[in-house]
Amino acid sequence: MQSVKSPVETTLEEIHEQFRANAAGRLADYIPELAKADPSHFGIALVTVDGQIYEVGDTAQSFTIQSISKPFVYGLALEDNSRADVLAKVGVEPSGEAFNSISLDPRSGRPMNPMINAGAIATTGLIQGGSAENRFERILSMFETYAGRELSVDMDIYRSESATGHRNRAIGHMLRNFEILGSDPNPVLELYFRQCSISVNCRDLGVMAATLANMGRNPVTGVQAIRGEYVESVLSVMGSCGMYDYAGEWIYRVGMPAKSGVSGGILAVLPGQLGIGVYSPLLDDHGNSVRGIEVCNKLSLHFNLHIFNAVQSVHSVIRLKYDSSQVASNRKRTRRGAANLKEKANQIVVYELQGELVFSTAEVVVRDLVSAANTVRYVIIDLKRVLTMDQSACLLFSKTIEVLSHAGAAVVFTHAAAHKNLRRIVKAWNKNGNTGERWVQFEDNNEALEFCEDQLLASFETPAEAVPFEELEVFEGMTHAEIELIRGVAKNCDYMPGDIIVRMGDAADSLFFLSAGSISVQIPLQNGNYKRIVSFDAGSVFGEVAFVDGSTRSAMVYADTPAHCFELARDDFDRLGENHPALKIKLLQNLLLVFSSNLRKANREIATLGQ
Repeated sequence: MQSVKSPVETTLEEIHEQFRANAAGRLADYIPELAKADPSHFGIALVTVDGQIYEVGDTAQSFTIQSISKPFVYGLALEDNSRADVLAKVGVEPSGEAFNSISLDPRSGRPMNPMINAGAIATTGLIQGGSAENRFERILSMFETYAGRELSVDMDIYRSESATGHRNRAIGHMLRNFEILGSDPNPVLELYFRQCSISVNCRDLGVMAATLANMGRNPVTGVQAIRGEYVESVLSVMGSCGMYDYAGEWIYRVGMPAKSGVSGGILAVLPGQLGIGVYSPLLDDHGNSVRGIEVCNKLSLHFNLHIFNAVQSVHSVIRLKYDSSQVASNRKRTRRGAANLKEKANQIVVYELQGELVFSTAEVVVRDLVSAANTVRYVIIDLKRVLTMDQSACLLFSKTIEVLSHAGAAVVFTHAAAHKNLRRIVKAWNKNGNTGERWVQFEDNNEALEFCEDQLLASFETPAEAVPFEELEVFEGMTHAEIELIRGVAKNCDYMPGDIIVRMGDAADSLFFLSAGSISVQIPLQNGNYKRIVSFDAGSVFGEVAFVDGSTRSAMVYADTPAHCFELARDDFDRLGENHPALKIKLLQNLLLVFSSNLRKANREIATLGQ
């Protein structure tokens, strides 16, 4: 079976390829062990709040978490103490300075925020535990819950940080001087060096970010890593302070709470939707990953992830999903056509969407579409209940059409008139020299279903031929002699495309048997137009309801193609009944079976659509 990639994954691959050759920046060298990193390493991971992981590049490459540990330890400090107690020791105001700045309130000695080293050291000092080892075990366990796997400390990095951390030691003693740290700062500093030396990878960062996006619950394991009431506090300081003196421009351009580390990691969070992890060790002058900044900026623009544009909740946008065995078109097929469609019914699937389509909500639909790419031939996407669709959703659907096309499946849209941007983006594909029409649209699902059924039948069935009189479905169970009696009184009628066979309001004085071609039934609308409600192929009977109950015609019937009908007049039907009552009973029974079959189909579809 052909492997089908998600458009999200292919987009990440394109972005990875775009920035892979960017060798700008330099390795962190103030910690000697960090300078040993391979500058070519580059990974991207995107994780949704329902646990879907997309990753490209060196996402399994280990590196130390460094300053990305700060918001998570801050969250643990909030749980161990209270907001008031933590705020008494560490502020939440942006410093606008580098990560290792000695930024303390001149009166209280309180660090400006928990994202700079001074604030992070003070935060680490607030972690509860009976001993330094117990406190570290709690910190490590917390990170393992966020990442969803066992983690460990890179001892070489830890020893290097401890041996060269003179500036941090100076900060620690200043915090002790102001009684922000209540005792000897050295155990707290060693604890801080160890937390920064925990080894993670890019995939871990993505899962950790998605955990914060998911109100503190790991979307892969389902385990709560932090109480939900504190997530907003963690994300707030990440949004205002997480990127140090680049924080203002970051939130302006990228628009997601984030945290960087000097080992080359960047973690970004879009609340309610997804988390992003990027690893590339080459740093800019702010101490942030050069490629990481480029990737996050590109992802934000491409998928419209800016927090002030984004929908904050991800309710299911798939209102209903069903195939044509549950809901088929209103076309009455030949016996052979109906049998063939029944066998292939699961190859036509309808998605009724609803609500707001942004990256995160559209990604859920796209993921489902891609997973079914090898089993479906036609996908109908109904946009009737879609309120808005942003640029990122349009791009995702456009790429999905291309993916499905390569897998041998086609996409059809219905009720898409209000979403002109989607049509523009999809049709732009043709202007790039590609062949084949990717934009296929119908006004309603019935038309789309009929189109897909026709296409599916045409791929393995020869064109429908005329059905001999004696093989008409309504004569099932009759003897040859009985059928000939009906043939003897039935009138042969030929129609050209567009000819009216039955007019609305006429007396129902005839019953029709269609032996060749196709016809359609229309009803009038309030605006003066007509709507087609059902079509019939050769072998069908029509006009039976009004014929049986004696009412006037409630719809108009016209020929779609050259058509041949047999017309049984009421007077001839009544005479047959007088002379051959058993024949009349058989014919009425078969008409009742036709009506019952149509009713069962309607009930089945009402049950499906009424979910």
